[in-house]
Amino acid sequence: MLKYRLLQPDILRALAEGGHGGTVLIADGNYPLATGSRDGARRVYLNLAPDMLRVTEILEVLVDAVPFEAAQVMQPDGGAEPAIFAEFRELLPGLALQPLERFAFYDAARGPNLTLAIATGERRLYANLLLTIGVVQLGPENGPASAAR
Repeated sequence: MLKYRLLQPDILRALAEGGHGGTVLIADGNYPLATGSRDGARRVYLNLAPDMLRVTEILEVLVDAVPFEAAQVMQPDGGAEPAIFAEFRELLPGLALQPLERFAFYDAARGPNLTLAIATGERRLYANLLLTIGVVQLGPENGPASAAR
């Protein structure tokens, strides 16, 4: 048994295969995962029931496992920012959220670097997040140091 916080084997494999520059989609319960993500990406369905699991719960575990260098969000047509964006910023300190209009977000999620698409039971609207995997920084002893998140 792993003593690591992230235990889901398909997610671990996809993150390892993706590497620097790979992208990860965490999608809300309304997101069309089958048509709104790249065909070759590993798809993991964690949408057991409404609000199980939530996007922010999955993000909490992922930021503990890999560094992220960019974050894109789906911007509502009306322009008003969803409250969940503040939670994303809290969980991704130092990263600016890059808003994309809905169809541009779908196009980005179908891009060639998408390595992992995770479906959630999240009911909050526009709770979709597209993350770019960063690099692990080496510490003074040439071992992994705190990674930029």
